[in-house]
Amino acid sequence: MKTYSISEVAEYFDMTPHTLRYYDKEGLMPFIERTSSGKRIFKESDIGALKVIECLKSSGMPIKEIKHFIEWCSEGDSTLQQRYDMFLERKASVEAQMEELQKTMKVIEHKCLYYKTALDCGTEDVHKNNLRKSASAH
Repeated sequence: MKTYSISEVAEYFDMTPHTLRYYDKEGLMPFIERTSSGKRIFKESDIGALKVIECLKSSGMPIKEIKHFIEWCSEGDSTLQQRYDMFLERKASVEAQMEELQKTMKVIEHKCLYYKTALDCGTEDVHKNNLRKSASAH
């Protein structure tokens, strides 16, 4: 079975070994084994678990709630409903974030077009003329 060092895992996830040690200290990685000298050994299954942890973290879930999820996983099938409900909540949260980001993107795209047009014309005054034409058309 292939194993990975903390440095290899940190590089894979583009994070520092310190972050992985923090996750371990916070109880997010109770599954990590150690060598006789105390070094953490990561297996493929650990990488998969870390992918879920990173997903939850990037969705905005606090470490404390991620720890609850990890605890539920270790409790087995009796917590399937809690885990399912948690992911439904995460899904709704991410969808709301995406909706907000879409609104933000529309403003950014509008401003890109605004400034591109102004650059092409050499002045922002081109927009003032468009506003006057638009107002007189109504």
